[in-house]
Amino acid sequence: QVQLAESGGGLVQAGDSLRLSCVASGLSFRDYSPAWFRRAPGMEREFVASIRVSGGYTYYSDSVKGRFTISRHNAKNTGFLQMNSLTPEDPAVYYCAAGVPSLGIVRTSRGYRHWGLGTEVNVSS
Repeated sequence: QVQLAESGGGLVQAGDSLRLSCVASGLSFRDYSPAWFRRAPGMEREFVASIRVSGGYTYYSDSVKGRFTISRHNAKNTGFLQMNSLTPEDPAVYYCAAGVPSLGIVRTSRGYRHWGLGTEVNVSS
């Protein structure tokens, strides 16, 4: 049974940083690309970042590029999302996902079969 367990969310002030973690069981990040999505209140879920299995290529949404960094630790089967310079536009529930997306859908939910339950991030101004 596949499980993705996110942690690291919380309440911070604008300009602060947070590091989210996603521990995977039942699959390996050597075979599946980890990704992060988020859903703000009243909004649809949106892509945040992904890192490919081979080559380590990374993809980011325009809204987080330059501030967020996705990474993974294969030996620990853990994915990370380092979030710097958080703004009042970043609060959401952040979800870890895993899949083997083709290039055309790497930024879409369709590219990821497995999902965590999410961790909440709040930013005070």
